[in-house]
Amino acid sequence: MKINRNSKLAVAPMMDWTDRHCRFFHRQLSAHAQLYTEMVTAPALVRGGALHLLEHDPTEHPVVLQLGGSDPAELAAATRIGWTAGYGEINLNCGCPSDRVQSGCFGAVLMTQPGLVSDICIAMREASPAEITVKCRIGVDEQNPQEVLPAFLETLNNAGISHVIIHARKAWLQGLSPKENRDIPPLDYDLVLEMKSAFPNLRISVNGGISSLAQAREFLEQGIDGVMIGRAAYQRPGDILAMADRVIFGDTKTVSAFEVIENMRPYIERELAKGVRLAAMTRHMLGLFAGLPGARHWRQILSQKAHVPGAGFEVLDEAKDAVLKAVSEAA
Repeated sequence: MKINRNSKLAVAPMMDWTDRHCRFFHRQLSAHAQLYTEMVTAPALVRGGALHLLEHDPTEHPVVLQLGGSDPAELAAATRIGWTAGYGEINLNCGCPSDRVQSGCFGAVLMTQPGLVSDICIAMREASPAEITVKCRIGVDEQNPQEVLPAFLETLNNAGISHVIIHARKAWLQGLSPKENRDIPPLDYDLVLEMKSAFPNLRISVNGGISSLAQAREFLEQGIDGVMIGRAAYQRPGDILAMADRVIFGDTKTVSAFEVIENMRPYIERELAKGVRLAAMTRHMLGLFAGLPGARHWRQILSQKAHVPGAGFEVLDEAKDAVLKAVSEAA
């Protein structure tokens, strides 16, 4: 079993959120947390030639490429492409409940076809030296998680998968929207903990509803190998990621929000020179001061002005100055 220390804390793959600009920003907050791409579909890479979806900065590592698909040969080809592009770990999505994913017969619906998942995992593992992992739910629709999840994990284990990330909710493919599937199905953390006891040779990470580093530490102390945080890490990066290296990884080095802004400047300058709009980068930074004096001014200035054509560092500086003023007034 391979041990990836960075997966003790990971930022979940989130469509429309964890793009390359987001990941670069998150890496300025935490040197150790494992990052994930948005889900990239195998057909987009293999048939569509959408290699731009794999673009990333070397400093993003450790970063995992998440793939979606249902054809073993196509996913094997996509795995080879991902490995060549610099991704040393590739994750198979067996948890996304979106309509688009269902129509393509991949994502959470794959939990109803464990034999196919086994074929996919074996094909992906044989395609490159990359570590292959799986992200899944505890079950879908009318499935009984107590029966389905152990059988699914056994299938993955037999296919040579050593790390599984379990979103501790069912996915209701009939009746709930993707957004509702993130909140409405009840969480069953106890089942995930049972799976760790039942499969001690598997690295098991837990995902779903985790909103603090205190929660994350509690899971790790209970024997779970890793914790994946999604929306909380994105919306409150200062609370989660800026403290993760100290709280989770035992690193004494910390970084302030203002240092993060300065560390982003060379990257932003480089991307602006390529024609990337400021808002494409700063939209991921809106939560940097969440809960702190000046947070509202920071969000307002960036939201209103960063999307204007030609916007540059003057907008970032105005937003930062507004925070500094609020901090001074609150002192």
